[in-house]
Amino acid sequence: MIHHVIRLCLLALLAALAAPAHADPADIDAAARGVVRIVIIEEEDGELYPVAHGTGFAVTPERIVTNAHVVAPAQADRNLSIGIVPSDGGNAIYGRLASYSPRNDLALIATTTAMNLPVLTIAGNSDTDSADITAVGYPMNVDRAQGLTIRDIFTAQPPVKSRGYLSGRRPSREFDTLLHTAPIGQGSSGGPLLDDCGRVVGVNSFGAESGGADAEFYFAISTRELLPFLIANGITAQVNGLPCRSIAELDAQERARADRERIASMRQQEADRMEELQRIDRARRSAELSIISERDNRMMLSLLLIITALAAGAAAYQLRGDRESMKMKIALAVAGASLMAALIAWLARPGFDEVDDRASRILGEQAREAEEGPTGVITPPEGQESPVSKSSASEMICVVNVDRSRITSGKTDDIPLTWDDGGCVNSRTQYGLSGDKWFRVFVPQTEAAVSVSTYDPEKREYQVERFLLGHEDMAAARAARAEYEAPECGMGPDAASALGENQAAITSILPDQPNERLIYNCSEAP
Repeated sequence: MIHHVIRLCLLALLAALAAPAHADPADIDAAARGVVRIVIIEEEDGELYPVAHGTGFAVTPERIVTNAHVVAPAQADRNLSIGIVPSDGGNAIYGRLASYSPRNDLALIATTTAMNLPVLTIAGNSDTDSADITAVGYPMNVDRAQGLTIRDIFTAQPPVKSRGYLSGRRPSREFDTLLHTAPIGQGSSGGPLLDDCGRVVGVNSFGAESGGADAEFYFAISTRELLPFLIANGITAQVNGLPCRSIAELDAQERARADRERIASMRQQEADRMEELQRIDRARRSAELSIISERDNRMMLSLLLIITALAAGAAAYQLRGDRESMKMKIALAVAGASLMAALIAWLARPGFDEVDDRASRILGEQAREAEEGPTGVITPPEGQESPVSKSSASEMICVVNVDRSRITSGKTDDIPLTWDDGGCVNSRTQYGLSGDKWFRVFVPQTEAAVSVSTYDPEKREYQVERFLLGHEDMAAARAARAEYEAPECGMGPDAASALGENQAAITSILPDQPNERLIYNCSEAP
């Protein structure tokens, strides 16, 4: 039966490994929230008029990348202003030109009022050929088709997302570009070209002229130009060079890993069962041999005692003429005692019905010896801590497991973690308890992301899932978080359970899948 179950698990494992992986659309949506409309503004008689517009994206909460040709009118005419219109809530604000590089068609705009824009991550090792990509921006033909008014131009609007493929690196005479097929239009200039994880692989710049049946191709400034430009302007960008993997792919990988562990566990259980049966068989054989040996010894003793009784009886018979003789009395006494002892020895022989009891005693002695060890000190099973040495608080270092994680923008530094049995982390942060799960939900005021951190004391596994939310969902999460106070450490299991219930109000509004999942393996700190 167990072999049949293992075969079924192997089939499920192969199916999970063969499952296709798809990118997460939520990553494109999350990146799009850091995209803005750039409007070149002219003021006349107190009225604002858009002269031109393009697209930009945040590389820090207060710095925006766009094309140099988008802001060229403002560079040439100081009477023109630069407006920044967010894509996801908030009001339009003014920006100032912080850097202008017409050689590679890049520019950097600084916000004049805090906007706290979601920052886009730049792909550090992106594909340049045949990869799926998405262009995000504000093409003017879409605005015209919708009949947008001037007021609409200055109001938050979601950017347009178009899909295509990379067609390879195509260096021009002045700067390095990527050729792609994701449609862009006038107004899309300066917008990001994204991979399937929502990371920037280029900055859309211009399209190739085409006519008739000619295929449409478009150009984006590559990260070979973008990253040095940012470094030159003192910008430390979020860069991620890991392969782009979806949450669905990670989930399939985790299921396959769980199947492998289950198969290994079943095999180990089968091996342990066979070893236990062999140990019981050896104990029974040992018990049987000891019983046979004792029976033989008792039978031999009975025989010797009978011989002794016969010899003593013969001696007494020889002395029968003198009934008052002390020797005769001694001989008779020896004969009687020997016969009685022989009978007792014979009756005291162990029976084979004692095999099970003796085997159980042998197994018990072996278990005690294994537990006490060679020095007589109790030692825990391999892989477990001694109950004597285990402390209530365990100091660990947690290291990210890249193979099991999906990392797009989060930090992956090692995390020092001190955990105690009451769910207190680092002696200051109480985790909530729901069932057997310890978790804490973090809702920052300065970032459009909710993080859910969990810790499994048995596996020593720390996990952080980040959900990149839109303006409305983030406001709802903050409102839910404001409804309760997290308890201090050491308030007891009831407080931990209450925190778990309160946090459920936040997790209930989160998407089904996170944008990032970081899994850390924790071990004792040196």
